[in-house]
Amino acid sequence: MGQILRVMSGLAVRAAFDSAIVPAFEKEAGCEVVTEWTPTTLIMQRVPAGDTADVLVVTKSAMDKLADGGFVDRDSRIELVHSRVGLAVPGGAQHPDIGTLDAFRSALLAARSVAYSRAGASGIHFEKVLEELGIAEEVRGRATVIPEGFTAEKLVSGEADLAVQQVSELLVVPGIDIVGRFPEAVQTVTSFSAATTPSAADPSLAARFMAFLHSPLAAEAYRKTGVDPAF
Repeated sequence: MGQILRVMSGLAVRAAFDSAIVPAFEKEAGCEVVTEWTPTTLIMQRVPAGDTADVLVVTKSAMDKLADGGFVDRDSRIELVHSRVGLAVPGGAQHPDIGTLDAFRSALLAARSVAYSRAGASGIHFEKVLEELGIAEEVRGRATVIPEGFTAEKLVSGEADLAVQQVSELLVVPGIDIVGRFPEAVQTVTSFSAATTPSAADPSLAARFMAFLHSPLAAEAYRKTGVDPAF
């Protein structure tokens, strides 16, 4: 392949990118897409410090700040997906009942350890949910907290028996089962946006990739991997 397109992105769209979007775009454009998968909170530290890429994919609120700071080309911005938080268990394990708020609370309390990422949007929300449910101390005391990455990997390793993350992120890890989404009373919808940067090595290639992110192929890939297209 010839040119390289560099993308820095939150994890929510990884399954869609890896399974369909990036391979199809590389074939069509004759380029290589190199994606660095990083939680939005860390991207928001790194970009202002000078570490950037051709295209950024972050939460909608973070993109607002990047646009205001001049770190992305405001006119290039597009809305990508809406993502929801869910629970997973090791493959073949019994699924706890999370159909009601009381059942959800009981499932968290009964877990040997719950894995979540403190740096990710899902983990930040989960911390708030624990406070709202009045079980923060009990769950945190035996939680498996990771700085970044995929919480479901801790199910495969046996370190936890419940994992919290965006459903699309849970689906990336083989050998696990999705229990379901959080009850609506404690659910959160995180929207993700994409934009090119002023430092893009090839603005036309970056713009072409952005258009591809809104293609029918991309929309179908999002749906198949647990997120809802925002267009």
